[in-house]
Amino acid sequence: MRWINRYAELGPQFSVEALPSPVPKPQWVARNHGLCQEMGLPSDWLKHEEGLAVFSGNGLWDGMQSRASVYSGHQFGQWAGQLGDGRALCLGECQTSQGSFEIQLKGAGPTPFSRRGDGRAVLRSSIREYLCSEAMAGLGIPTTRALCLTTSPLPVAREEVETAAIVTRTAQSFLRFGHFEHFANLPEGQSHEALQQLADFCITQHMSTMPDFSANPYANLLHEVTQRTAHLMARWQAVGFCHGVMNTDNMSILGLTLDYGPFQFMDGFNPQHICNHSDHQGRYAYGRQPQVAYWNLFCFAQALMPLIEEQDLAMKALETFKSTFAQAWQSGFLAKLGLDHAEEQSQREADLALLNDLLQLMAQTHVDFTAFWRRLSHAAPESSAAHPAWQQVAELFIDQNTWHAWQSRYMRRLGQDATQQALHTMMQVNPKYVLRNHLAEAAIQQSKMGDHSEVETLFQLLQSPYAEHPEMSRYAELPPAWASDIEISCSS
Repeated sequence: MRWINRYAELGPQFSVEALPSPVPKPQWVARNHGLCQEMGLPSDWLKHEEGLAVFSGNGLWDGMQSRASVYSGHQFGQWAGQLGDGRALCLGECQTSQGSFEIQLKGAGPTPFSRRGDGRAVLRSSIREYLCSEAMAGLGIPTTRALCLTTSPLPVAREEVETAAIVTRTAQSFLRFGHFEHFANLPEGQSHEALQQLADFCITQHMSTMPDFSANPYANLLHEVTQRTAHLMARWQAVGFCHGVMNTDNMSILGLTLDYGPFQFMDGFNPQHICNHSDHQGRYAYGRQPQVAYWNLFCFAQALMPLIEEQDLAMKALETFKSTFAQAWQSGFLAKLGLDHAEEQSQREADLALLNDLLQLMAQTHVDFTAFWRRLSHAAPESSAAHPAWQQVAELFIDQNTWHAWQSRYMRRLGQDATQQALHTMMQVNPKYVLRNHLAEAAIQQSKMGDHSEVETLFQLLQSPYAEHPEMSRYAELPPAWASDIEISCSS
């Protein structure tokens, strides 16, 4: 295996050496053999004791250079200054036949950017990240990936004393908006050269095939990041995913879902739903995620202004977020209804009115988001409103009169020109299975007792969330009453 360290080669102001801190008695919790094969990594990495040691922070292979990068950012809308990899360590990039992949340990001990923290992660939060990053991949949503998860009896103090764990995660790059904000906010005389060096690195190494938006390469970079972020937000909204802490230091330059902390797939549909117990103002509520993404992109644009120089050009690139997101959101949700994008303006407007009326109806009584769309996928091909599949949809609504009125409108629309292909597509965009909080919690509690089988069961199931898996249908049932009592905070 050949290791390269392109980001480290930028110089000491971008990252610093930081060795992982060993843990006692490491053991495997979960191993992603499929991803290992997909990436072209050696199959024995996740099988022998040497691999366990490396992915627990107890050793390095030849060629690895363990480093932590510096970045800054806005947290909950406020400038937080210098942050950096406080509990993440980059081991370098491994070059394979499938490309180059950065490998990171999350929770391997303190770094120079830990800000008095211990640099550790706990089993609870590590299971959530491992499962959710792979669940997002199964849904087809851009994300960092998880290669494996290890644990140790080392105690870690959070709200209570918990067990240490380390997630090995991978991506083409973990560059964040905050990396650019950091160098844009250095004292005058230090910032411009480093900022340009970082931008040129990003363009050359990760954006070499981006289309030309203008003659200015840095405006092109802003435009490309804007486009990727807009599409990512539309995908999040379509599956009811709430990130929970969309700070600029948690936003990926590559348009990946990054940093799984207080995330949640919504149970009951509520645009004001707040999944992060620490988000007292509701800044990162489900319905606000697109606007927050645009605000974060504006911060990114400000960081690039010394390079773009032309404010009008930067705003032109940034403003494409609104139309791109709107189009992607509309296409995504209309596909969930089994409706092709209508050519006629009047029909498009009628379809969007049908969709918006449905979302308002669902929001009134917090209809279960995932269950509704999946049940609708089964019901839509049936032409009789009395069919049992339609009855299963109706069971989700309290206001039956309003539901049946909307159902009649929808069935008339389907009777006009809905194609079998569009109806078939519903099963491919409306998942049966998502990582609900109560499912993750059950796996966490079992793992705390030393039994990691439920983590593996969920992992296998969530790789193909659009399939029926009839033997696993209990994982698609409506959440139990206690699920609403689960509190997820930034420490999660």
